[in-house]
Amino acid sequence: MTHHISAEWLTIDKVATLLQPGVKLALSEDAVKRITHCREYLDHKMETQKEPIYGITTGFGSLCNISIGHDQLTQLQKNLVMSHSCGVGERVPREIIRLMLLLKAQSLSYGNSGVQLVTVQRLLDFFNNDITPVVYQQGSLGASGDLAPLANMSLPLLGLGEVEYRGETRPSAEVLKEFGWEPIELMSKEGLALLNGTQFMSAYGVWALINSRRLSALADKIGAMSLDAFDGRIEPFCDPVNVVRNHPGQIETARKVRAWLEGSEIIKQPKAHVQDPYSFRCMPQVHGAAKDTLNYVWKVMEEEINAPTDNPTVFPDEDLIVSAGNFHGEPIALPMDFLAVAVAELGNISERRIYKLIAGKRDLPSFLVAKPGVNSGFMIPQYAAASIVSQSKGLCWPNSCDSIPSSQGQEDHVSMGSNAATKLYRVVQNTERVLAIELFNAAQALEFRRPLKSSEPIEKWHSEYRKVVPFIENDTVMSPLIEASVKFIRENPAVDVAD
Repeated sequence: MTHHISAEWLTIDKVATLLQPGVKLALSEDAVKRITHCREYLDHKMETQKEPIYGITTGFGSLCNISIGHDQLTQLQKNLVMSHSCGVGERVPREIIRLMLLLKAQSLSYGNSGVQLVTVQRLLDFFNNDITPVVYQQGSLGASGDLAPLANMSLPLLGLGEVEYRGETRPSAEVLKEFGWEPIELMSKEGLALLNGTQFMSAYGVWALINSRRLSALADKIGAMSLDAFDGRIEPFCDPVNVVRNHPGQIETARKVRAWLEGSEIIKQPKAHVQDPYSFRCMPQVHGAAKDTLNYVWKVMEEEINAPTDNPTVFPDEDLIVSAGNFHGEPIALPMDFLAVAVAELGNISERRIYKLIAGKRDLPSFLVAKPGVNSGFMIPQYAAASIVSQSKGLCWPNSCDSIPSSQGQEDHVSMGSNAATKLYRVVQNTERVLAIELFNAAQALEFRRPLKSSEPIEKWHSEYRKVVPFIENDTVMSPLIEASVKFIRENPAVDVAD
């Protein structure tokens, strides 16, 4: 499959399909024309304009008042990429770097960045041949774009830095030579176009949204299994009580849980208790609020990835070059912080359901084993979930509240969106692990309700789960079973029974 990068609206759903194996990227004819037209305009402008143009004929940041001679413009751009390659810390995961390549090419394709066609094509060459530049997670302030990580991503275009290719980390110059590619010789503006922009933040944000939506659906399904295993009540999920409050996510969650439990023998049996704890009864309100947050952030992030975000912005048809602030990460830093809180809450309420399932209530044995005492059973998986949830809570301090001035005060307010993005990535991973532990517990608890059965879809999912994670009779090593549970929910998403 070949996807042609164009001005057509790029949805996050489409991005998810482009990350599948075998997908190739190419520029549409229209994108080629826009990129070429902008570059020709910029070359002509530099020949005719005497006034300095920021980042094109001047230095960068607080060095914006220093003019650069025509014979040094190429060196200026190369120096920019090299000097800004200051990434440190853990390496960025491969799937995020592939997203960075895709989103940077998309941003440059609108014809407002002044890059050479060959530069954009090389980004696509890397993507299409599964060559991933080595990029590091720390170093960006999320303000003048993601300078440090995008610089590290761009180094291999110049035959510098390292790439991962066929499972090995190698000097980029070696890999370029194998493909018969000459290093890109950057022209005026190009280094700035590559380094300015929000593609590091956006790549993490898009990944987080795709996976958060998956986890949101799983939270409903796993929560439904836990509700049945806990012998919970279905009344709080009826339409009238949820529709009257009028929050879309709440209404959707209630309907999803009802659909998952339709036909359950357990849910239909008379209940001795009048109410369930909040972690069960308030799933529509809590899961629903997370859904509404997810939908808001989804909309904002789609707007972000469908725009040029470098600086200056070039408008050939208007004969206009504007140095402004479209690289600033605030529009997505705030939403990513918001999403981290929402996803963490899915883990927070999940851990509380785990705790209730092992508490020895409602005819379930203590710690979900038939012979507690000699067996600790599911005591410590709850500890693990609590530890993970606590870490997520600590991570949820909003990075976008912070700002540390840089570049001698020229860049005096920054978004810290890159830290919001990498934090969000960890929170999503944490919540996935907590939900996997809940499934581990709920599947065990459900078997103590026999001979009664849950609904057909829940029982089918339970049977599939049992193929990889057994019922626990006596104490065993739990870590491999939790890891198997994580793998199971990745490979067995919650396909919507209501649809």
